[in-house]
Amino acid sequence: MSTTTTELLKGAAELFPDEVVTQAHVRHLDLPHGAGRFALITLDNGFDHTKPTTFGPQSLANLNTAIDQVEKEASEGAIVGVGITGKPFIFAVGADLKGVELLKKHDDALAIGKGGHEVFKRLSGLAVPTFAYYNGAAMGGGVEVGLHCSYRTVSKALPAFSLPEVFLGLVPGWGGCALLPNLIGADKAVSVIIENSLNQNRQLKGKQVFELGIADAIFEGADFLEQSLLWTASVLNGKTEVVRPEIDRGEGWDAAVARGRAIADSKVHGAAPAAYRALEIIEGAKDGDLQKGFDAEDTALADLIMGGELRAGIYSFNLVQKRGKRPAGAPDKSLARPVTKVGVVGAGLMASQLALLFLRRLEVPVVLTDIDQERVDKGVGYVHEEIDKLLLKGRINQDKSNRLKALVSGVLDKAEGFSDADFIIEAVFEEIGVKQQVFAEVEAVAPAHAILATNTSSLSVTEMASKLKHPERVVGFHFFNPVAILPLLEIVRGERTDDASLATAFGVAKKLKKTAVLVKDAPAFVVNRILTRFMGEIQNVIDEGTPVAVAEKAVEPLGLPMSPLVLLELVGPAIGLHVSETLNRAFPERFTVSPNLAAVVKAGKRGFYVYDSGKPELDPEVAALLKQGDKVLTEEQVRDRVLDAVAQEIGLMLDEGVVAEAQDIDLCLITGAGWPFHLGGITPYLDREGVSERVNGKRFLAQGVASVPA
Repeated sequence: MSTTTTELLKGAAELFPDEVVTQAHVRHLDLPHGAGRFALITLDNGFDHTKPTTFGPQSLANLNTAIDQVEKEASEGAIVGVGITGKPFIFAVGADLKGVELLKKHDDALAIGKGGHEVFKRLSGLAVPTFAYYNGAAMGGGVEVGLHCSYRTVSKALPAFSLPEVFLGLVPGWGGCALLPNLIGADKAVSVIIENSLNQNRQLKGKQVFELGIADAIFEGADFLEQSLLWTASVLNGKTEVVRPEIDRGEGWDAAVARGRAIADSKVHGAAPAAYRALEIIEGAKDGDLQKGFDAEDTALADLIMGGELRAGIYSFNLVQKRGKRPAGAPDKSLARPVTKVGVVGAGLMASQLALLFLRRLEVPVVLTDIDQERVDKGVGYVHEEIDKLLLKGRINQDKSNRLKALVSGVLDKAEGFSDADFIIEAVFEEIGVKQQVFAEVEAVAPAHAILATNTSSLSVTEMASKLKHPERVVGFHFFNPVAILPLLEIVRGERTDDASLATAFGVAKKLKKTAVLVKDAPAFVVNRILTRFMGEIQNVIDEGTPVAVAEKAVEPLGLPMSPLVLLELVGPAIGLHVSETLNRAFPERFTVSPNLAAVVKAGKRGFYVYDSGKPELDPEVAALLKQGDKVLTEEQVRDRVLDAVAQEIGLMLDEGVVAEAQDIDLCLITGAGWPFHLGGITPYLDREGVSERVNGKRFLAQGVASVPA
C-alpha cells in the first residue's frame, strides 16, 4: 500500500478513536491431498456474533499488515494460496458507519474509499490464488473483500448477504460496483446492488449467493471450513476447474443499466442520488477497466459521505437497529407478566391477521370470538389457510403446522374463550361506543390480571377504558396493515394505564418481533396524525382547484414508497375519511374533512384511480364527482404547503409530548409507513430543506445528527 494511503488511513484512524477494531489473524495449515502449505486470515473483533466484525481505518491497517506477511510468503514460495474467513456466524459486515458519521471533510471521506481499495486490491495481486470463505453474515465491505479474491465459497447456513449501501445513501465503494458486474454480469449485479437495496435492503441467503455465481461452491454450515479447504485443495491440484459464464458486454449490459434506472426512478423518483451514482459506475465498468471503476467509486463515496442523504440513512439505520430495540419510556421489563393464552375479539381480516401473528410468534393458545359462528369459522379458517401456505413454502414442517393449527380456536361465548386468557386484544369496528361495550363484556369474564388491548388507529384509549372497573389494564396496541410486513407497533398509554400492563405490552411486542414506540393517548397517535395532515393538505389543494396530477407529482421529490392517493387507496378512502373526521373534531383549525373525499366514499369508490392501462389514471367517475375551486398551485407551491403543514404538526406533537423525541416520530414513519431511509423518516429532511426553521424557528435535530457535523 502506498505511503500516501497509509498516512491517509492513519489520519482517518485518529478521527475515529472509538473504533471497534478488527484483527486479521494469520495461521498456517497443510491442505489435504498434499496440496501444500496454506495461509488462512481470520477476521475477528474479539466479540461474539452479537457484535459483527466491521472495517474501520485501524481494522483496514490490520488487514494490510496480514497481507504484508502472506505477500512475502507467497513471493518466497512458502505458501500455495491464501484464504480469508470470519469468526463464527459472521464473515464481515462492511465499513464501520460510526466512523463515517464523524467525517467532516471531503479528503477524509476520500481516504476511507482509497484506503479500502488499496488494501483489498492486494488480495488480487498476490503471487498465489486467493480464496474467500463466506462462513456467515457478509455485507458491504465484507462482500467486497471477497470479490477481490480469485475464488469464493459460501455456507448454506449463511443468513444474510448484501451490498446495502444504496439503501443507506452510499455506493458499494470498495470494489462492488466495478467487480460484481464483471463477475456475474450487469443484470444480476443491478439486482443485488440496486433492486435488493431499494426493496428495504433485501438479503440473500447462501443458496442464492451460489446460484447468482458470486460463490463458486457451496457447503453445509456444520463443516463449512473443512469442506472449503478440501475444495481449495482440489482447485490448486487442478482436479476442480472453476468455469464462469461469459459476460454480455453488449446490449445486455446497457439493458441492465436501463433496468436499474427504471427501478431507481420507481423507488426514489430521482430524489436520492446514491442509486444513480452506483449505476453510472456499473455503466462505466462495461469495458472491464477495474482501476477506472475503483477511482469512480472513491469519488462517489466521498461525495455521498459529505451529503445529507447518507447521514439521514445512517440515522435511520441506527433508529431501527438501536432505538427500535430499546424503546424510550418503556417501564422496567421485570414488571411484565407472562402471557400463556391470547384472546382476539373479532374475526374479520385484521383480527385474523393478529391471531396468526400471535400464534406464530408466541406459540400459545389463541381464541377468536365474533357475533356469529360463520364469522368465527371464517377467521379460524383464514389462520389455517395461512399456516398451510407456510407449510407449502417450506417455512414450517408438518409437525409445527399441526401444532399451530391445534392452538387456534374460535368460540361465540366470551366467557368460555377468555376466562383464562392473559392478553385480550380487540379489533372491532372503529367506533368508541362499540369498543366500550366490547371492553365491558370482556372485563366481566376475563381474569383480573389480563391485559385489555385495543388496536384502535385514532380513538382515545382513556375514553375507551373510562367506564371499566379496572381502566389501569387497558393499553393501546396499534398495528399497521399489512400486519405481517410493517414492523411498527404504537403502544399507547392511557391516563390510568399502570406500569405492569405497559411492561407486559412491551414484552409481548418484543416477542412479536415488532418495533414498539411508546406514544401518548392523543388523537390518531403518531403515524395517522402525520399522514392525515399530509394527505389533508394534498386534498385541500385539490379541493381548491389544483389538478390531481400536479398535487400528486408535487411530493415526488420526497421519494415516498407510493403517491398520496395510491396510499389512500391502500388504506381505504372510508378509513381515511374516518380518521380525518376524528382529527377534525380534535383540531378543527388544522384538520379538514374534504367534501370530495366524502363524495368518493359515499359513491362506494375504492380509490381515485383506475388501472386499465396498467398505470394509475384518474377514474372518470371520480373526476365527475370532484367539485373544485379555481385556485391552481404549482408543484413547488403544493410541496411547500404540504411540508409546512407536516413541520407544524410535528412541532406541535413534540410540544404536547406525544412521543419522547423527534427520533421517535422518524422511527414511526420508517417502520409504520415505509418512509425512506434516505429521508431519515421526515425530520432530517425538513431540517435539510430549511422547512423546520421556516415554520417553527428551529431545527428538529441538532447539527451533526442526521447531517454533516458543523
